[in-house]
Amino acid sequence: MKAAVLVAPNQPLQVEDISIAKPGPHEVLIRTAACGLCHSDLHFIEGTYPHALPAVPGHEAAGVVEAVGSEVRTVKPGDHVVSCLSAFCGHCEFCVTGRMALCLGADTRRAQGDPARLSRPDGSPVAQMLNLSAFAEQMLIHEHACVRIDPEMPLDRAAVIGCAVTTGAGTIFNACKLVPGETVAVIGCGGVGLAAINAAKIAGAGQIIACDPIASKCELAKVLGATHTVDALAEDAAQQVIELSKGGVHHAIEAVGRQASADLACKVLRRGGTATILGMMPLDCKVGLGALDLLGGKKLQGAIMGMNRFPVDLPRLVDFYMRGLLDLDTIIAERIPLSAINEGFEKMKGGDSARSVIVFDQ
Repeated sequence: MKAAVLVAPNQPLQVEDISIAKPGPHEVLIRTAACGLCHSDLHFIEGTYPHALPAVPGHEAAGVVEAVGSEVRTVKPGDHVVSCLSAFCGHCEFCVTGRMALCLGADTRRAQGDPARLSRPDGSPVAQMLNLSAFAEQMLIHEHACVRIDPEMPLDRAAVIGCAVTTGAGTIFNACKLVPGETVAVIGCGGVGLAAINAAKIAGAGQIIACDPIASKCELAKVLGATHTVDALAEDAAQQVIELSKGGVHHAIEAVGRQASADLACKVLRRGGTATILGMMPLDCKVGLGALDLLGGKKLQGAIMGMNRFPVDLPRLVDFYMRGLLDLDTIIAERIPLSAINEGFEKMKGGDSARSVIVFDQ
């Protein structure tokens, strides 16, 4: 199969022919239909976050099951599925206490010493990034890394549910537990931020303030439900949000991965408000609240992948789309072939558009 391989940091991905193994007992072989380009992939491509190389990135995908292992019970050949990097073991402390997104998923990977799932023609292994490696015509993953969805759901739209929408919408529904009428500020209007805005509208937020320095993204935010927009780089951005929300917001969501945007999220909170940090910031960054903030009941939290329970959440998000509530069409900026993947990431660096989605020939 063809796959985009990261050979070294800060180098273009190389589209190569690589081999994929047959499914083990709990594994699922999927014919990839579409895969979104996510900023998280760019962190690994640029070397900001380390990973064993060579590797195939990509984690926001949808496809059709081709084969399953002998012990697989959750999907069958022919099923349409969405993959999710929140692979869960089902028996660790996090899983049994309902925090599946925190599961480290060790049991969902092949054991050390087992043949690699991916390899080059010479037999040398290719690392599987985030347990998925979706920038490829096929994926071989654990059954607990995918979920069956309505076959009527368009797979190019379903792909972005696997990360951006699960993270953004999941944060609203699961981590923030937004109460209708509460105010929300979303800092960063890429795929994750736009999904959070759309979900806040669905949840009945009283006010949704989109913060981004790019005017075109602010316009997208309005389409998806933002009631107000603010230039996130303006010197008085925090004061604008506080004034619009009459004292600060109940929820501030950082969806960029930058120190300044995380700091802004903390600044715009009202008493008792919560800042939720979603972006993958540089590893040496720290975010905090001051003593008076804490005395005022303000809170700071992370929400990896929106603290999702994806076997339940993803089919519900698909249903939201099918019912016309979730607007995935606005989030997707373009559809590209695998051969254009490097150009897609260059556009991402420019920050001018929402989601690019690779569509594979079926």
